[in-house]
Order: sequence, then C-alpha cells, then structure tokens
Amino acid sequence: MEISPRTTAVADAFGLGIDEEQKFVIYDNVEFKIGAKDIVYITGDSGSGKSVLLKEIKKDLGDEAVDMADIHLDLNRPLIETVGETVDQGLELLSRVGLNDAFLFLRTYQQLSDGQKYRYRLAKLLESGKQWWLMDEFCSTLDRDTAKIVAFNVQKLARKEGKAVVAATTHRDLADDLAPDVHVHKRFGKELSVKYYSERGFEPLQCSLVEEMHIEPGVLDDWRRLSGFHYRSHKVAATREIFCLWRGYELCGVIVYSYPPIACFGRRQVLPKMTIQELNKKLSIISRVVVHPKYRSIGLGAKLVRETLARAGTPYVEMVAVMAKYNPFAEKAGMQKIAEQEPNRKVLNISEVLSELGFNLQFLSSGRYLQDRLENLSSEQFAMLKESFIKNAHPRLRKVFTPHQPYGTKAEYVEGVKNADLMKMAKLIKIVGMLLQSKVYLFWATESNAKKTS
Repeated sequence: MEISPRTTAVADAFGLGIDEEQKFVIYDNVEFKIGAKDIVYITGDSGSGKSVLLKEIKKDLGDEAVDMADIHLDLNRPLIETVGETVDQGLELLSRVGLNDAFLFLRTYQQLSDGQKYRYRLAKLLESGKQWWLMDEFCSTLDRDTAKIVAFNVQKLARKEGKAVVAATTHRDLADDLAPDVHVHKRFGKELSVKYYSERGFEPLQCSLVEEMHIEPGVLDDWRRLSGFHYRSHKVAATREIFCLWRGYELCGVIVYSYPPIACFGRRQVLPKMTIQELNKKLSIISRVVVHPKYRSIGLGAKLVRETLARAGTPYVEMVAVMAKYNPFAEKAGMQKIAEQEPNRKVLNISEVLSELGFNLQFLSSGRYLQDRLENLSSEQFAMLKESFIKNAHPRLRKVFTPHQPYGTKAEYVEGVKNADLMKMAKLIKIVGMLLQSKVYLFWATESNAKKTS
C-alpha cells in the first residue's frame, strides 16, 4: 500500500506506527441464552456491534431462521398475488399484520408507505414458517408512533405463533411494546449488558399508544374525514349515533350506528319478526367502522365497537361485514357471529362468464380495470356478457335500473341491460364483485335482553 504524506503526518503527530495493525475487540467470551420462543431486543449505538451479533446468531441458526432483509419482493404485482397460496390465505396473512384495507390488497409493494412495507415484510415472515425471525435496523426508518405499532404487532404475532424474534436497533423506546424476554444492550468496546425477563409471563394487552386515546360522540363530518379510508361507499344510511376515537387532536377512528334495514340475513335467527316501528326502536346496525391506516392492527376497531355498543341507544345491535371473516374484531368486542352468507347462485353464474371472458375476479372493484377489459371485448363477447346478466337477474342488480324502487321489474331490468353502455356494465360488474364476497352477520344484546334471544 502506498502511504501518502498526509497519512504519515497524522501517524507521526499521534505517535502511531503505520504498519501496526489496530485490533478492536467488540465481543470477548460473551455468553447469553435465548430460547426458541423468546423475543430478543438488541439495542446500542450505531457502530457498537449490534449487526455483528445478529450475523453470528443467524450463522448459528442456519435454515431455522428467516432474515427480514432477505425476503424476496415482487415489486410490480398486487399484494394479494404475492402472499399465500390462495386468495383466502393471502387475505388472512395481510389482515393479521394490519394490511386489511381492500384498497391495499390491489396495490403493489412500491405503492406502500414505509410502515405498510414493514407490515408486508412481516406477513412474509409469517408465511415462511421459520422458527426464528431476524430483523436488523428494526423500525429504524419509521416514525416513532409507527415503530411502536409495528413492535407491538411483531411480538403479538410471534407469541401467538410460538416464534422467536431477534430485533436489533439503535432505538430504546420500543421496550414497552416489544416486551422482550431478553434485552441485550451493546456499548462501544467490549461493554455489554444482558437482562432476562423470563418472569414476565405475559404480553402487553395493548399498544402503548392506545393509552393516549379516548372515545367521544361525533358528527357526520367526522365520518367524512376518514371515509376515504373505507372500502365501501362513503354514503351512509340514516345515522343514529356516531362516535370518534381521538388521540389528542388527531382523529384515529370513527364508528357509525344507523337505523336498521327492513330485512337482513341472519336476523331471524336471533330476533322475532317486528314492525318497522319496533325495529327502529329496538335495533341499530353498525354501518361503518373505520380506523386511520396509521393506527390499524392494534385493536382499535374492537375498542370502538366494545366501548360504544351500550351507547347506541338500543337493546340490540347488528352488523354485516365482509372483512369479519378475516379480521374478527367485532367478535373480540363482544358481538356474536350468527351466520355467514355465501354468494348467490345467480352471482356465481355471472362470475363464471366473467372468468371465461378473461376478467380477474380479484379486480372487480377497480373501475379502471373494468373499463380496460370491457373496451377489449369483441361485440360477440360483449353480447355474451349482457346475456349472462339478463339470465341471472339478481335483485341487487335489478335495482341499478330502478333506484327509487325496492327491486324494479324484470322487464325494466332486461331492457336496461340490453341498452347498457360500457360505464353501466362496469357498474353492474362492480356490484357482482361485491356480491361475490362472503358476509358475516353479527349480533349483540344488552345483558338483560341477551336471555330473551338465547
């Protein structure tokens, strides 16, 4: 190696030998024990040796471990196509890490925020089936609120699955939410401290941020502020009560209680036949529950339901939800799952024709996708599609052409489909996509009325 005059000058000034090899010892006969289900939290300043320790642990574990940094990322396909072997498995995995927004299922990895990308990687860790999850620079790129939410979810999922986590980071503010069994703190040089919390015997019941939140009555404008984060229509039926979840001046979630529809599947299993007046007096329906994406996956949906059921003003509350199949927050809040409604045969018949014509059933909620597919159909294919709708006149589809009537007539529906343009057909297909989803009917009664319905 050629030695420059500048290097020589510095060496002379400090009395250093240029040819002398300087050794820095960061670990010297270190020994600590971690179990196959432990949460290990490694902290320390940058450059103190955290990554070196993590690499050695990774080397020892071999094929038993999966490193978050090594996860293969498919950047250009929708998330739902990159997780799980089936759609149901993908929805379940994504929902469990807080990516339970219908819009997110169709986004690519590149379209996610930093926090959502972290959650996606966590879903891939779950999918791997490996016993040890290794994470270097754990949550280092996230804002501290999101970091605490991710830390809480990591330990919750790992403990539920019986997995071990080894997370290394410069940040020491995650202890409450990560709730480690072992905390290793590395200082510069050889200094190292290890604390064991085997006596902990529990996981945190809630994320630390939840302690800062409270619920208050709200108004329709509060719902409108968060309605863009809900997968269904922003319009809601006649509202009875609205409640908001606040963290300081930040609106974190909203729940909307409305007057019940005249008929609802599953209702007759728990309630006798009632007049409209009786229904309005005794029954409310939860028509919307939305949580700001930043705060999802820490139990706020369940909190909103649990703490407002008795404040709805009626002895009975019902809820019909699609995502309840994958995210049972209402059941966790105390509601009872009564029935599950599978897609109607007529809707399935139309979906089979759509598949035959090359439509991806997972994208039926995307207006742009439907417009592109319809524009590429031949006149014969377009006629075939219309014929399938005419033969399978589902009541919800008939209503498109007679919005001010309950269902309209078959003749009006047939005539409407025959004359439908691309936009109208796209609307009909979107409704089919909605009807293809399995719905869950949930029910709650006050304690005094629960005995009457049991």
